[in-house]
Amino acid sequence: MSSGVGSSGSAGASDAERRAIETKLAAARTRLILDKPFLGALVLRLPMHASNPDWCPTTATDARAFYYNPEYIASLSLDQTQFMLAHEALHCALSHFARRQHRVKHKWDLACDYAINPLLIGEGLKPPPNALVMPTYKGMTAEEIYPLIDDNDESETLDTHAYDRENQQGGSRSGASEKDLDRQPEQAQSQQGESDSGPGAPRSAQPSQADGSGGGPGEPEPLTPDEQETLSVQWQQRLAGAAQQAQQAGKFGGEMARMIAHLLQPRLPWRMLLARYMTAVSRDDYSYARPSRRAGDFIMPSLRSHQTDVVVAVDTSGSIKAAELEEFIGEIDALKGQVRARVTLLPCDAALCEGAPFRFEPWESLRLPEAIRGGGGTSFRPVFQWIDREDIRPDLLVYFTDAQGEFPPGEPAFPVIWLVKGRGTVPWGQRIQLN
Repeated sequence: MSSGVGSSGSAGASDAERRAIETKLAAARTRLILDKPFLGALVLRLPMHASNPDWCPTTATDARAFYYNPEYIASLSLDQTQFMLAHEALHCALSHFARRQHRVKHKWDLACDYAINPLLIGEGLKPPPNALVMPTYKGMTAEEIYPLIDDNDESETLDTHAYDRENQQGGSRSGASEKDLDRQPEQAQSQQGESDSGPGAPRSAQPSQADGSGGGPGEPEPLTPDEQETLSVQWQQRLAGAAQQAQQAGKFGGEMARMIAHLLQPRLPWRMLLARYMTAVSRDDYSYARPSRRAGDFIMPSLRSHQTDVVVAVDTSGSIKAAELEEFIGEIDALKGQVRARVTLLPCDAALCEGAPFRFEPWESLRLPEAIRGGGGTSFRPVFQWIDREDIRPDLLVYFTDAQGEFPPGEPAFPVIWLVKGRGTVPWGQRIQLN
């Protein structure tokens, strides 16, 4: 059976040296499959190609293949080779190639490496020298890390991100462009890890020979927007399949599992979901009650509208920014008029804000009090305790928070929606992801 490792190599390498490098790559991939089935399943999706060191000094990916400089692979231990294979596969699986948007490329590349490397180290893999690791960034996504990186950071990533090119605002330094790519029409493949390239693969899935180098494949073209979209969907499917396979084998947990679970959550806009739930609890219904005799002999259905009582709690502990609170309140205000809702606003950190509750009728504009205070610890209990003391049963409670705090011991008898910023979990209720 073919190992899936490209046979082309650098001009100066002998056949024996090339075979030794290919054997090392195949052995590293096999060990990942056996010891780390989640990562191994992803690595299997990337055929391997020896490449020209002029553009690929270490390793690279274009979201279709794994490219490597034979001399660099020869300098690594088997453990470090595993790390680089998993590193490129995880860039692809996390769709870093499709998530940059307006961000400066070099900073984005650094953020992606800072997000990936701690995950791999947490899985017990050994990084090569100069791998970007910052304890402060552990458990954060690339989007969360990006604004924390200095604009003048001259750090370099280990690998080349061949799915992207430098933009006018910034760019990757040598060997630094690591977005995860996800495209290439899915083809029927066995669990043995057949190559994704083939006659039907996109234009850059099969690299061309480097002009005049006598070395390996030339640098692939960057992804087009259509290719980004196609590969992003495919890698998302691969990510979900690999996670399920590893979970069934009992070898999937820790920070990696939490990160993947977060990324696989449905990405419906939070405004759409919030509107759906608020509309569902609005108590508009048709009545067939007999009208007065003056209305005639026919009983026709008539729409009866009832006021909806909604409690809105906002976390003022300091982890939620003022602009985010204003955006959330504005959305609630727009929905409130549509469903004729009376809103009781309860700002809260470790205790309810002074002056709470703040009540707004359906025709009144919902706004945050000017004297709102917060910044302390976080507890969700005061909100539910206030509702119990008032002996009320709202039609809906919407809580805007990062979900990092003390929850009540039991689920209340009314529906609760948690609009969550970050990856915090909730013990009950409906959770909607904000970012």
